[in-house]
Formats: sequence, C-alpha cells, structure tokens
Amino acid sequence: MLERQGIMREILEAGIAYIFDEFKLHRIMANYIPNNERSGQLLRSLGFEEEGLAKSYLKIAGSWQDHVLTSKLNPKNEVID
Repeated sequence: MLERQGIMREILEAGIAYIFDEFKLHRIMANYIPNNERSGQLLRSLGFEEEGLAKSYLKIAGSWQDHVLTSKLNPKNEVID
C-alpha cells in the first residue's frame, strides 16, 4: 500500500514549485470531491485556499459529482495595480 507515505505531498510540492518557477504562472487550481477529506487536508497544508463549490462538476462512475474548488497563488508574483 502506498498510502500515508508522503508520496503525493512530495509529488505535489515538486510540481507546484516547477509550475510557479518555470512557467511563472500566477495561480493554479485543484479540485476535489467534498467527502474526500484527505485530499482537502493535503491541499490546505500545501497552501491552497477554498474558493467555492461547483455543483455537478464532473461525471465520475456514471454520476455527476460536486467538487470543492481551491487555488494557490504564486508567492513570488507581486501584485501590480
């Protein structure tokens, strides 16, 4: 079993750094099914903030599923007015 070994955290940390550093994106988004608490906890611990709930967002296994929408801003991007 690969659960609870920190593999997903390691992958996401590297991916987030790559996206922000190499592509210079201002923000990235990640969504998860509301009852998937472990995914929500992981995203929050990585600095993602909840933006809302998308009703019937994706059809998974023949059923439309709601998703929690989250995003993370690039901390290296300065806000320019």
